[in-house]
Amino acid sequence: MNDVAAPRYSRRRAALTVIVGLALTGVLSGALWAWLAPPVHGVVALARDGDRIRAYLGNEGDNFFVAAFLLVGLLCVVAMVAAVLVWQWQPHRGPTMMAALTVGAMAAAGAAAGVGALLVHLRYGSIDVAAAPVSEEHRVHYVTEAPAVFFGHSPLQAALTILFPAAIAALVYSLIAVSTARDDLGAWPPADAAWNPPPEAGSNNSIGLPSGSST
Repeated sequence: MNDVAAPRYSRRRAALTVIVGLALTGVLSGALWAWLAPPVHGVVALARDGDRIRAYLGNEGDNFFVAAFLLVGLLCVVAMVAAVLVWQWQPHRGPTMMAALTVGAMAAAGAAAGVGALLVHLRYGSIDVAAAPVSEEHRVHYVTEAPAVFFGHSPLQAALTILFPAAIAALVYSLIAVSTARDDLGAWPPADAAWNPPPEAGSNNSIGLPSGSST
C-alpha cells in the first residue's frame, strides 16, 4: 500500500526547484574546475626569418584534453548524485521530475562551462602572439595559457558536452524507476493497480483442466 503523504509543494514548484538547484551546482562546479584544471605552458619564439612561432612545452598540449575531460567528469558526478537525490523526493517521482532533472543537468553544464571559462580567463589572461616581448636578444618568451572547457571549438562538440551529463542523469533516474515494483513509483497520488494472483499450485486450473473435472 502506498502510504506516502501529500507533498507540501506543487509539482511545478518542485521541478523549478530542481532546475535552479542544479544550475547553482553548475556554478560551483565551474569554480571548482577552474581551480583544479591544469594550465597549458608554452613559448612564443622568434624564428630566424623574423616570424613568431607559438609552441607548447613537452606534453603540455595534452592539458587541453585533460581539462575538458575533467569538466565532463565533474558534471557526470553531479548528474548521477542529482538523479539519486531527486528520486528521494518521493511524492514527486515521475516524468515531470525526470524532465526537470534533464533540463537542470543541461543548465548545470552550461553554467559550469561559462563560469569555468570566465574564471580561467581572469586567472591566466589571453595570449597575444603579436605583442609578445621577443627580440633578437631574447628570442623566447614563456607563456601560460588557460585550459579549455570543451574538447574543440565546433558547436557540435560544445553541445555534446552540455548534453552528455543530462543523458547520464536521465539514464540513472530511469534505471532506478524501472527497478521499482509499483506502477506509480510510490509517488503521490497513489494509484493502486488491480492485481490478480496466479492460481494456487495443485488446483485444477493450474494444469489447464476444466472446472469441475477430476483426475
